[in-house]
Amino acid sequence: MQSSLSLSLTIPRPNHAALARDSPFAKISHFTKPINLRFCGLRREALGFSSPLLTRRVHLHSSRATQLVSASLSNNGSAPKSFDYDLLIIGAGVGGHGAALHAVEKGLKTAIVEGDVVGGTCVNRGCVPSKALLAVSGRMRELQNEHHLKALGLQVSAAGYDRQGVADHANNLASKIRNNLTNSMKAIGVDILTGFGSVLGPQKVKVGSDKVVTAKNIIIATGSVPFVPKGIEVDGKTVITSDHALKLESVPDWIAIVGSGYIGLEFSDVYTALGSEVTFIEALDQLMPGFDPEIGKLAQRVLINPRKIDYHTGVFATKITPAKDGKPVIIELIDAKTKEPKDTLEVDAALIATGRAPFTQGLGLENINVATQRGFVPVDERMRVIDADGKLVPHLYCIGDANGKMMLAHAASAQGISVVEQVTGRDHVLNHLSIPAACFTHPEISMVGLTEPQAREKAEKEGFEVSIAKTSFKANTKALAENEGEGIAKLIYRPDNGEILGVHIFGLHAADLIHEASNAIALGTRIQDIKLAVHAHPTLSEVLDELFKSAKVKAHVSSPVSEPVAV
Repeated sequence: MQSSLSLSLTIPRPNHAALARDSPFAKISHFTKPINLRFCGLRREALGFSSPLLTRRVHLHSSRATQLVSASLSNNGSAPKSFDYDLLIIGAGVGGHGAALHAVEKGLKTAIVEGDVVGGTCVNRGCVPSKALLAVSGRMRELQNEHHLKALGLQVSAAGYDRQGVADHANNLASKIRNNLTNSMKAIGVDILTGFGSVLGPQKVKVGSDKVVTAKNIIIATGSVPFVPKGIEVDGKTVITSDHALKLESVPDWIAIVGSGYIGLEFSDVYTALGSEVTFIEALDQLMPGFDPEIGKLAQRVLINPRKIDYHTGVFATKITPAKDGKPVIIELIDAKTKEPKDTLEVDAALIATGRAPFTQGLGLENINVATQRGFVPVDERMRVIDADGKLVPHLYCIGDANGKMMLAHAASAQGISVVEQVTGRDHVLNHLSIPAACFTHPEISMVGLTEPQAREKAEKEGFEVSIAKTSFKANTKALAENEGEGIAKLIYRPDNGEILGVHIFGLHAADLIHEASNAIALGTRIQDIKLAVHAHPTLSEVLDELFKSAKVKAHVSSPVSEPVAV
């Protein structure tokens, strides 16, 4: 019998996304548009097309398919006939770690290359130490809130903190998690190769200055670094990035935060709890531009307006000069639209929270004819790297911040697992619209799927109706018992078939609550089915229970997602 292979036919697709700069969706871009989308039970509508013409399948004999994917090997050297490893991962952050563990589970001989420290940005300079600082800020807010404590019948004397002790807590947590990740890989036989990794050619990687390693498949997982706009001079003391801020070497009396996305919001929570005054500088016309507008307005009312925070919107910080010779940090602002000078601020410190840039320089991509797009490595929906001629580079993948599809640590890990599934024989495409995101302020913000404006734009193009359901934390017994009734949950859905388009939560433990919604989207569960789920009482999870039960769905018969879609 003649073997055959089913491939996805692709056509060029421009990237029309222009989202907030440090939103996790800052670059959900597609360099190719899939025609055959048979995977994962994900909805095709997420890509914005539904023509039957685009669902036809193209069958190619395996010999022809080999010619197709091998085309990009020309003039790029030859692949080795035997390999040191089944899978080699460049970058030992959360994405690389997740891929390595899954690869060993699948029986692959695996190595991971790290030129800095295991854990990458998340563990050492991001998610992990920032949560340690936010844990402190949360406790401080509770102890400083006399009204809250009095309502619970508690009396506490004035709260204080030791700056070095707080900094040590963050550093110790990062060290502990870093060691845990390292030990977890060593325990299952993953080889950790120390040195900067770069691609020499097909299935070949140089580690450090002289070591050459071969692998059947290679994953690039090099992550990102803080993005600093032109005109801003970072000295690491008075003008800092999140990397410096997490060390908490000082708590300034007045700090300006450039950018009001996830990074800026979380640090405003930390600094104000520790006694600083904060000034936000935001280029767009409203604060928190990456959030659902309704959630953003409520969050501003709770997280910004009552605190020692002021803000300038619709302005660029064109020049920031560090403090020196007894002079403060000087920030020059211009109007974002007219580019006319707007104001000059003098503050004690400035935190640059304008998002992150991919760390892809020096990877040797030119050796395999790959050109980055604004620093990001171009990939298709299966994380396969695309070369400068628009062809797939065989056996080479890129995950996480380096590809820019969704700049979140858990998204990188999910992408890595998806790649391992593919190289071990199971086709898999990750639905990025099912990946949740969270901002760990007090209270927290979380979300999954589309915002209301995005959903309505999609509905207008595709001709369906959008409905909104909301519930309040004020109606939840557990939230009231904690005296934390501030918050809402919002459901965006299709009333005709019960499809969940998006869920947004602002309130106590919102980051923990979002996963019921994200799993429902991932599995294609409809509202009419999830309404029947049972939640323990009294728990915060009942906020989601009431949310789904309040939705008005016209179709009462459950119907699985009919066709899949990749994002």
